[in-house]
Amino acid sequence: MDKLKVAVIGCGSIAIHRHLPEYQANPFVEIVAVCDIKEERAQLTGSKYNAQAYTDYKQAITDSKADLVSVCLPNYLHAPVSVFAAEQGKHVLCEKPMATSEEEAQQMIEASNNAGKKLMIAHNQRFVPSHEKAKQLIANGEIGKVYSFRTTFGHGGPEGWSIDGKESWFFRKEEAFIGALGDLGVHKADMIRYILGTEFSEVAAMIEASAKENSDVDDQAVTILRSENGIIGTLTASWAYGAGEDNSTVIYGEKGMLRLEDDPAYGLIATYTDGSKVNYELGQIQTNDSGGQTSSGVVDHFVDSVRNDTKPLIDGEEGYKSLQIILAALEANKTKKNISL
Repeated sequence: MDKLKVAVIGCGSIAIHRHLPEYQANPFVEIVAVCDIKEERAQLTGSKYNAQAYTDYKQAITDSKADLVSVCLPNYLHAPVSVFAAEQGKHVLCEKPMATSEEEAQQMIEASNNAGKKLMIAHNQRFVPSHEKAKQLIANGEIGKVYSFRTTFGHGGPEGWSIDGKESWFFRKEEAFIGALGDLGVHKADMIRYILGTEFSEVAAMIEASAKENSDVDDQAVTILRSENGIIGTLTASWAYGAGEDNSTVIYGEKGMLRLEDDPAYGLIATYTDGSKVNYELGQIQTNDSGGQTSSGVVDHFVDSVRNDTKPLIDGEEGYKSLQIILAALEANKTKKNISL
């Protein structure tokens, strides 16, 4: 089989630190095009990866004859660029949150379905070894009936990660639409759905924008989720964890509890009601602070799904369900009422 040709749209941090290195490391892919509205950035990235540089995403997608398109753009552009790529017969890997509304998400799904092409949303937390192991333990009944959970994702903010620092689009509502909830919270919404194997039916939320100057999006959020089968828990997203990143989850069940990414030595610790304890040394979760995330598993899974014509683990429908939780949290905060899904 010939190598799959990929066009990466957007040459910001997520493309530079994750998508492009992962495509380059995949033996079944050739990077043929990169695109960024800033020509110098596009040219520098193109030179590094021996790819044609563009400033117009439509030209990059069509002229390059790419098979795959990675959408690494500000949130408000996810849907229009993904829809265009699908309409041109391309398989699409889109960054999270997949869209800024339910309508946009449905447009993306419909466009890919009509084209008969793959749509995958880049929720990398499903591929974290501790999360995969926890899902397996819960499915096997290791901790019995699950009652509750708490999950959080926070760091000092995108100014320490984004290529544009404090001037990043992350802080501008017209481009980002949503702040920490969309940057980090949607990851945990997707992860907890996956691990517990359940859908959520009710959302409450309190959201603040008090930690960042020159920003008009949320930077702290605490949500309460209720699942269809009666599990309740909290999901927190924050750009105010200045002392270090926290990407931990604790799940409480009738026979014990699971602590995920909550210990410096062990990715997963299972503690049981009979007093026993199992420490799982699975390798630490990749973080921006510890040298980047260049082997997330997202790109390899996307490429495999195209090569083998299989359904991506996080297809458009899965991305949509996780987005719905975050949209409901925004509505709950606005109305001061619990929102039913």
